[in-house]
Amino acid sequence: MVLRWGIIGTGRIAGVFAEDLLTTPSGSLDAVASRSRENAEKFAHRYHIQKAYASYPELLEDPEVDAVYISTPHPHHAEWAIRAAHAGKHILCEKPIGMNTQEAEQIIEAADTNGVFLMEAFMYRCHPQIQKMIDLIREGAIGQVRFIRATFSFTDDFDEEHRALDPALGGGGILDVGCYCTSVSRLIAGVATGQEIAEPIELTGEACIGKSSRVDEYAFAQVRFPGEILAHLATGVRLEMEDEVSVYGTGGRLFLPSPWLPGKEGRIPSIVLLRSGQQVPEIMRIDAPGQLYALEADVVAANIANRQASFPSMTWEDTLGNMRMLDRWLEAVGMSYPPS
Repeated sequence: MVLRWGIIGTGRIAGVFAEDLLTTPSGSLDAVASRSRENAEKFAHRYHIQKAYASYPELLEDPEVDAVYISTPHPHHAEWAIRAAHAGKHILCEKPIGMNTQEAEQIIEAADTNGVFLMEAFMYRCHPQIQKMIDLIREGAIGQVRFIRATFSFTDDFDEEHRALDPALGGGGILDVGCYCTSVSRLIAGVATGQEIAEPIELTGEACIGKSSRVDEYAFAQVRFPGEILAHLATGVRLEMEDEVSVYGTGGRLFLPSPWLPGKEGRIPSIVLLRSGQQVPEIMRIDAPGQLYALEADVVAANIANRQASFPSMTWEDTLGNMRMLDRWLEAVGMSYPPS
């Protein structure tokens, strides 16, 4: 069965997903919806989509759409994911799935009640690079894991009204890209302690809250996990830092040069492993069977009957745990958002 997709929202990430979706036989891109007909038609023309809708409800009413990719700003995820579930559509929702744990719980409840598939769109979890990292940790390639460092941060010539700097649109580093750092640290700590995911024991944080933006422009967290594992997380939307995932153990260390966008924008998927006693690191290039976002769409198509993805892609419990950790980080730095 080829999964027939509709896209809700026509921003940058929707275009990246659409471009990759066109490369996989597991799905077809049949419809797109925007809040303006002009934007919907422009997007449809660019990606050869047959149907362009001037409102999101119109797309949800289309009986020929099986699954929706929700790429609206964060504060709108809950409304449209829940409405999609009630419309009987399978759901791939951009991260973070909601603004807080309560919204995440409501989305998952709607998906469960209506018997539809739901996955939070952490595309990096669908790339074989992550499974290789898991295998290396499980086989003891670096001994017992003791420290994790994860960074996802960027800056740009944003104007003050840009989504990334607007609290009403869920701006700030922690929710926008810090969610990657929390998700991978929970994954690594979980695998290292014989599980799949670990929950933090302690979390402290610091952030620079912009005086005009009123969002966390850059932020840091110190985390303690079970098994004597510590983590340092760094994120931001107004500070350029080197994106990385590094894992340090009693018998060596491993490093992911391109943890979040492997294979995109010239980033080569690879893992650098330096075992204790070695002078020269092993560099393992990780080949993938398709484009990054196409791999994500393939995970959805392969797991429709299960209603949720399997590890290491995002399960429902993983999504809830990640939102709980994000809530703690936001609270630790004094960041809050206006009611949705």
